[in-house]
Amino acid sequence: MAVNKKTEFSINDQEISSFAKALSHPARLAILRYLAEQNSCICGDIVDALPLAQSTVSQHLRELKNIGLIKGSIEGPKTCYCIDLEKYKYLNEKLRLHLDKILEVNQTNCC
Repeated sequence: MAVNKKTEFSINDQEISSFAKALSHPARLAILRYLAEQNSCICGDIVDALPLAQSTVSQHLRELKNIGLIKGSIEGPKTCYCIDLEKYKYLNEKLRLHLDKILEVNQTNCC
């Protein structure tokens, strides 16, 4: 049986990894872009904006919600979504610091 070694890494690395995984599909990037362009909570019309089935869009929304990049609230028969700006800023800063650290440490051209 395989052993999950994820816990052997820092909490920071685990968090950045989860963030990167949530953004690893072009549909999720499109959903975030669409929500940002609307600048308000969106109820139901996300499916109309993407070339995907409703069930597929729901799966991608669930991934983004699980990581905390979007918030959802139930309004009648629909769930309305918007970007969680505080979480987005938090994760953006973590990722930026991580990437900056790599650039800072590795100033040589290895290949």
